[in-house]
Amino acid sequence: MDITPLIPEDLKVIDSYGPGRFMIGGEAFEGGVLVFPNRVLAWPVSGFTALTPDDFAAVGAAEPKVEVLLLGTGARTEFLRPSVKSDIKAVAGLSPEGMDTGAACRTYNILLSEGRRVAAALIPL
Repeated sequence: MDITPLIPEDLKVIDSYGPGRFMIGGEAFEGGVLVFPNRVLAWPVSGFTALTPDDFAAVGAAEPKVEVLLLGTGARTEFLRPSVKSDIKAVAGLSPEGMDTGAACRTYNILLSEGRRVAAALIPL
């Protein structure tokens, strides 16, 4: 019995990730990316410690509105200070859930398969 979730072909599934790169919907991306169900944007961030609320402006402007924002923090899980999380919430409309980038990719795909309006802000490994 096949239990693979059916995901419409027009949605952006994260196929793989590795050092400095992502494969999303069959297309290769280098560097950071913002992944939405219907598109992928280059995300030119230099690393976790350099993140600013403005880096999340595209999430706040997304249509349809995002209901879950995942933050892939690189090779290991990093935590945002509460004040930074609240500043990001003011710009993006919600606070990011931080985890290592691999976990963020897997969680994004699961939520996407459930039909959730999810976005992933991914810092590469």
